[in-house]
Amino acid sequence: MDKFTIEANGYSRSEVNQFVDDVIANTESMIKRVKDQQKEINNLKQALLESRKKEDTLKGAMYKAEEASTNIRKQAMDEAHMIIEDARKNASRIVNESLLRAEKIELKADTLERNARIFKKKLRLVIEQQLAAVDEIEIIDINDEI
Repeated sequence: MDKFTIEANGYSRSEVNQFVDDVIANTESMIKRVKDQQKEINNLKQALLESRKKEDTLKGAMYKAEEASTNIRKQAMDEAHMIIEDARKNASRIVNESLLRAEKIELKADTLERNARIFKKKLRLVIEQQLAAVDEIEIIDINDEI
């Protein structure tokens, strides 16, 4: 604490007044600083509340995004399974149709081969008959000359 000069009627009035003025100035300064800090605290509390609201909103949005992502992934998997199943069915159908066509082609090939053998036999028979007729003509010519 400051020491005041003692005068006839007590302490020096000007020193005391100066001290009181300093105390008042310091007190006002502290009160102003406390009010400013209180304002800052209130502003920070408000900012914190707003941040928490934003955080909650973001959490909700993230949850919904994850949920949507899960649903999309499930739908994609279901669709993929359906496509694969359809592809398997189509593949089986195509293979079966191909096997049937192959059997028909093989049957036609067998029929053509059989018909070719029959044609060869008949052609050979006709040629042999023609050769026999030619041989008879030669024999007849020889007998007629004698």
